[in-house]
Amino acid sequence: MMFQAFFSSAMIIYFLTPGSNCVEIVGGKDVRSHSRPYMASLQINNHHICGGTLIKPAWILTAAHCNLHFKSQKVKAVLGTDSLSKKETAQIITVKQKFPHVCYDKQTKENDIMLLQLQSEAELNKYVNLLPLPKNYLDVKNGTVCSVAGWGWTSIKSKKGSDHLKEVNVTTINRSKCNSRQYYNGKPLITMSMLCAGDKRGGKDACKGDSGGPMICKNEFRGIVSFGKKCGLAKKPGVYTRLTKEYIEWIQEKTA
Repeated sequence: MMFQAFFSSAMIIYFLTPGSNCVEIVGGKDVRSHSRPYMASLQINNHHICGGTLIKPAWILTAAHCNLHFKSQKVKAVLGTDSLSKKETAQIITVKQKFPHVCYDKQTKENDIMLLQLQSEAELNKYVNLLPLPKNYLDVKNGTVCSVAGWGWTSIKSKKGSDHLKEVNVTTINRSKCNSRQYYNGKPLITMSMLCAGDKRGGKDACKGDSGGPMICKNEFRGIVSFGKKCGLAKKPGVYTRLTKEYIEWIQEKTA
């Protein structure tokens, strides 16, 4: 694959300034036509800002850091299309309310999760459908192959997102390794509420423009694209918000 004022010359976080903010897939391929009907492109003025996942007809799950770009601007969710320029099957619905996690910390990246309530319910069909929340709260095992998708950059040098939805497989990495000196060195600390995933040779990652999109492991929704350093580096893999028991209960309470 995995996403301005929040990155230094040494670190490019997936959530950059509007016009280039979110992460695109590095080392991936176009998705099979309409194979991910739960994917949402979150847009301001017809410009893709972040990805998201339709979890209920009027609710989208995404990353809290996307709200740093949304601010008070009108956000629209584009559902039901793989191509952002061809919207024959798309449903475009305005976001009514935003619910970033109250404990989101832009420094530590903890609690990078947000719910968006749509102004009206999406019409569910073969192009637009829901992705269920995970049925168990267990951690994702080290070495699990997961997939991520998005409309973000395909390389750190591409400077623009993809028109067509792309996907890539990444492999989870244990937190002790991800926190080691060779990897993130605890800056920030990869916690139990996060998942670290990439490719041992590099070249497969989420990237700028993919923020907020879903991570799917063994056919279950297990994470949200959160942050990373540059894109596709073997020892700077993507980091994802893990859908823990606490987060799932928070989602269920907010969307009840």
